[in-house]
Amino acid sequence: MKKRAFVTATLFVLSLIVAAQVAQAEELMSVNIPFQFVAGNMTLPAGEYRVQKWDRDSAVLFIRSSDSKTTVIVPTHPAEAKEVQTQHILVFNRYGNRYFLSQVWTAGSIRGSQLFKSPGEKELARVASNDTKGKVTLVARLTPTNP
Repeated sequence: MKKRAFVTATLFVLSLIVAAQVAQAEELMSVNIPFQFVAGNMTLPAGEYRVQKWDRDSAVLFIRSSDSKTTVIVPTHPAEAKEVQTQHILVFNRYGNRYFLSQVWTAGSIRGSQLFKSPGEKELARVASNDTKGKVTLVARLTPTNP
């Protein structure tokens, strides 16, 4: 019985810590993505999405559909631009009609987040011809953190 109470109390404290971290998370960006895309290993439909880092120094991105039906948590690694970004942007790698979220940049910073390429994206990049490859950049907007 004491063990169960300890586990319950521990889970409660961990929940509070997670809630506090989410409340302190980086700015929340909203973006309308007009095409189906892959983030991490998950394919997401076209639509309105909210994108947010766990916190300023985190390597974790939360991507959630505006209807809250889909949430993806993806690991990233740091990226650095040559100059300060003037807008919040998402960059997608395109291979034919397939799109893969590649980078997320925040206005006012040279630091961004680079997503890891999935095995599927690596294979498409290897076999795609130059005329079917490209990058697509979408501008995001800031949204209140309690939409």
